[in-house]
Amino acid sequence: MDLGALISETRNADTMDLDSLSTLEMVTKFNDQDATVAAAVRRTLPQVAQAVDAAAASLQEGGRLIYMGAGTSGRLGVLDASECPPTFGVPHGLVVGVIAGGPGALLKAVEGAEDDEQLGVSDLQALKLTPQDMVVGLAASGRTPYVIGALRFARQSGCRTAAISCNPDSPIAHEAAIAISPVVGPEALTGSTRLKSGTAQKLVLNMISTGAMVKIGKVYQNLMVDMQATNVKLVDRACRMVCQATGCEREEAERALRQTAYEVKTAILMVLSGVDATKAATLLAEHGGFLRAALQASMR
Repeated sequence: MDLGALISETRNADTMDLDSLSTLEMVTKFNDQDATVAAAVRRTLPQVAQAVDAAAASLQEGGRLIYMGAGTSGRLGVLDASECPPTFGVPHGLVVGVIAGGPGALLKAVEGAEDDEQLGVSDLQALKLTPQDMVVGLAASGRTPYVIGALRFARQSGCRTAAISCNPDSPIAHEAAIAISPVVGPEALTGSTRLKSGTAQKLVLNMISTGAMVKIGKVYQNLMVDMQATNVKLVDRACRMVCQATGCEREEAERALRQTAYEVKTAILMVLSGVDATKAATLLAEHGGFLRAALQASMR
């Protein structure tokens, strides 16, 4: 596929005058373009939902969620993966972001890394890929060899697979079981896919990781109840979550949190059911960490 023929590489008729605009006019045009992204992502929601369910299934089977990409796409995958442990209390390595060229490519482009299909394979082999893992390939163009190689190897290994690109009917879409292709159109700055394409990929990644965590019991109502309270701000947030979920006063929330080593989920169960910390932890373990199910069990 010729790069110049891709929608993401064509010129945007609405921004041909960027270099002659006032600053306010210029940023208004950027914003106008960004405003179209959510609608493009909305059209892919059935496929995003499939990816959420697939990711949750892999995690419940003891597998991992692995993002593979190059350049901006790779950086977005690493960003999403790095935010899962503090937000959802999952161990490092459960959600993995891999960028072509290795960690150094996060800060400085590694020329040629994205052009090597075998490098994508080697990076997955280094992770000791298992059939329980899910691999999500990211490439705005949809034609990055590194991602193609990784997805093909993952599929052949029996993994669940998804591809996220911003061009329709892309090569990586054909390599994955689930193809998510938000077509955001030409960029405001021709070919700069860190703009609308990057925003679209970030929106999709947000939904996949957050949705999968909801599905595996890391969320109660709309609260991140497995968040790790590792600093003063997060301790305060933990306390507020207990109050919000239970309607209790702050003093009671703080008392419960101290007894649970600041495990929000356990503290909420204590307050709502009246059980002690040990019993609350046991109930949660018996119900796979799902707070709603543990609460129902405690009321029987």
